[in-house]
Amino acid sequence: MFSKVSTAIAVSLLMLAGTIGTSHGQQKPTGGPNPSPPGAAVYFVGLKDGQTVPTTFTVNFGLKGMGVAPAGSDKANSGHHHLLIDTELPPLDQPIPSDFNHLHFGAGQTEAEVTLPEGEHTLQLVLGDKDHIPNTIPLISERIKIRVVAASQAPAAAGTPSSASAGRKKSPPGAKVYFVYPTNRSYVSPTPVIRFGLIGMGIAPAGFEKVNTGHHHLLIDTEVPNLDQPIPSDFNHLHFGAGQTEAKITLPLGKHTLQLLLADENHVPHDPPLLSEPITVTVTASGRPPARKKRFRRYRRWD
Repeated sequence: MFSKVSTAIAVSLLMLAGTIGTSHGQQKPTGGPNPSPPGAAVYFVGLKDGQTVPTTFTVNFGLKGMGVAPAGSDKANSGHHHLLIDTELPPLDQPIPSDFNHLHFGAGQTEAEVTLPEGEHTLQLVLGDKDHIPNTIPLISERIKIRVVAASQAPAAAGTPSSASAGRKKSPPGAKVYFVYPTNRSYVSPTPVIRFGLIGMGIAPAGFEKVNTGHHHLLIDTEVPNLDQPIPSDFNHLHFGAGQTEAKITLPLGKHTLQLLLADENHVPHDPPLLSEPITVTVTASGRPPARKKRFRRYRRWD
């Protein structure tokens, strides 16, 4: 009797599992309002699963069946790349976050120099539309694992550029970059909107060469990089190559240091560099200072 009941339960569970699997298999993943054409795909070029790379390496983005267009450009069958580092896929019907683990390439870049700490990491590409929302059906690459080691121990990664110093554009006298929000020593939420200020120069997207212009980079909890080289693109160096003057980012709870650095069309800082004063912010769940504990005074009773 026990054997028959057990067999019946097992059969029922298998049938239920098959039903769920079929239902899930029939559902197509949905994203934002812009459809992707049949056969479109995004993938890594020259970077393989299990590959060993140096701490700074170049990631080349491949795309077929669609075109690349900068963020904000409303063009059919096009989008721009996002690189996911050590994270799961975000909600596919919402704008992709911009933070340590979600790097945006809104200027339409098809490659990027990335710096990662030594150890094992995962990488994945997701294409986003003009508003950073994945298409329907979403274009998502295979999630690959890489091992990052010191440059002296790693073979040369495919497409890694030389370290030759790039020329620096002149910045005009009086030009200045600064934070509109937040201010120094302020409290912010885990997803603050950072607003960038610029005086004496104009904003232009990465890849667009125009005198007295540049685009913003946000340095998070890091020192100023080599000013003769393109600014790294990693957890601590966020690029806003589409010409953004504000960005919603994600920060873990606790204290953080933020600093702005303007750079030219090749992500190289100007001469002299336009570098904001570093500010310190404290991230709390509410975005407000923690509540102070009430202090009660003890009164002596007089009879």
